Amino acid sequence: MTVLYSCLSLSWGGMEMFAIQAVQQLLKRGIHTELLCYAGSKIEIEAKKQDIITYPSLFSGYFNLSETIKVSRLLKAKNYSLIHTQASKDLWLLVPALKLADLDTPLFLTKQVGSFIVKKDFLHKWLYKRLTAAFAISTVINNNLLITTTLKQDKVLMLHNGTDTNRFDPAKVNRNEERLKLGLKDTDIVIGMLARFSSGKGHVDLLEAAKILKQKYNNLKYLLVGEPSRGETEFADKIKQMVVDYNLTDEIIFTGFRKDTQNVIAAMDIFAFPSHAEAFGIALVEAMSMAKPSVCSNSDGILDIALEGQTSYLFENHNSKQLAEKLEKLILSEETRTQFGNNARNRAVEYFDIEYLTDKVINYYKDFVKD
Repeated sequence: MTVLYSCLSLSWGGMEMFAIQAVQQLLKRGIHTELLCYAGSKIEIEAKKQDIITYPSLFSGYFNLSETIKVSRLLKAKNYSLIHTQASKDLWLLVPALKLADLDTPLFLTKQVGSFIVKKDFLHKWLYKRLTAAFAISTVINNNLLITTTLKQDKVLMLHNGTDTNRFDPAKVNRNEERLKLGLKDTDIVIGMLARFSSGKGHVDLLEAAKILKQKYNNLKYLLVGEPSRGETEFADKIKQMVVDYNLTDEIIFTGFRKDTQNVIAAMDIFAFPSHAEAFGIALVEAMSMAKPSVCSNSDGILDIALEGQTSYLFENHNSKQLAEKLEKLILSEETRTQFGNNARNRAVEYFDIEYLTDKVINYYKDFVKD
């Protein structure tokens, strides 16, 4: 079996990182896998570091004849067993290229991001008809596909994103050492958030909750892990100014981007996930795998991951006052933090382990691929 993976994105976030991880997993299983990606993008740079064979493309927009011809020639020459894209926009390149090459290669789409645009016009109907199957990463994405496209439920399969629970294992990280590196005291209760600096991720809500909690507790610290992506520097500056305005400079630690996220998560006592609209939530799964209790907004794909009163407390989306209240429940109870953390680790291993999910996608492939 030979696979062409596709992710023509200039950004660097959960979707792009997961695409690299998925390719690595297939290669690990002895499945020859190559990557079609945007030329000069972060995903191309990272893929090359991992010795993944890449085919850079300058395809953007919806139609590009020269790139379509180039990819068509690639598909004909390589004769892949299947093609799997992580970005629905890539279909505008892949479907015409397959048509031009006169190939019936199975084509899979993992739908990572929901859409508010109804895609039932003639051209979209043509694109989605060519799909062998679409993988939905959560219930909300499954429903979104059925509402916005012409796909029927028999062509939409559930396939959550996952994480390496062997890497994200609290037993393999020295928590005290990581806290020492960050200048944290034993008496500090550390609340952490891992997300790029984007308005929809809920940084404002967490800072508003921190302002409320500061009036009652003097041993709280907050780790904000991440960096702004393309075009988000202004928002990151706004968050830093809010920290000053709310008199939280002693409580907030900006760690910047961290590749060793398992280490920085280990330093936390509570994980906050206040995202306003999350198709899934890899960062949350990573925190659960590290046995961290969490407080999460009650929205979208988060509901496929967090269990109210078992792994997490859920709060009303955008409600910073309620976020503070739910955080306080965990701040006051070390026993609940431990219980939720243990439950979270077990749930991550059982349902969101990358090895388990790789087995699942390979079985899906085998259902549709002849060789």
